[in-house]
Amino acid sequence: MTNTKPIYVLNGPNLNRLGRREPEIYGKVTLAEIEARCRNAAGNRGIEFRQTNSESQLIDWIHEASDLGSGIVINPAAYSFTSIAILDALKMFAGPIVELHISNIHRREEHYHHSYVSKIATAVVAGLGPDGYD
Repeated sequence: MTNTKPIYVLNGPNLNRLGRREPEIYGKVTLAEIEARCRNAAGNRGIEFRQTNSESQLIDWIHEASDLGSGIVINPAAYSFTSIAILDALKMFAGPIVELHISNIHRREEHYHHSYVSKIATAVVAGLGPDGYD
C-alpha cells in the first residue's frame, strides 16, 4: 500500500520574492516555478506547498504536517538562524525532515552558518539553487 499522506514543502520569509530578490544569490526562478517543478517531480504523490512570512504560520503548518504529513521539506529562510520555536515544532515530527537552502549558507556571511533547523533535520540540501527542491 502506498503512503497517501502528503509531503509538506514549507517556505519561510521573503521566498515569495524569488526571481526579484537578489538574483545574483537566489537566481531568477520564481517560487511559483519551483512549486510547479516540485509537483512534477512528485508525480501523483500529494504535496502541500506553502510559503509564509510569518513564524507563527510556519509553526502551525509544521504542527499540521505532524498530524497529516509523511515528510517535510523546509526552507525556513532567515528563521533557520533565529527560531528555536521552529526547531521545537520540528522535533514533534516523526517523519523525515529535509532542510533546504537555495544558496550555500556556509559560503555566506558568518550569521548564516548556524542553523537551528539542522539540529533536527534528517538531511540538509544547500547551494543547489532551485534544483535543490527537485
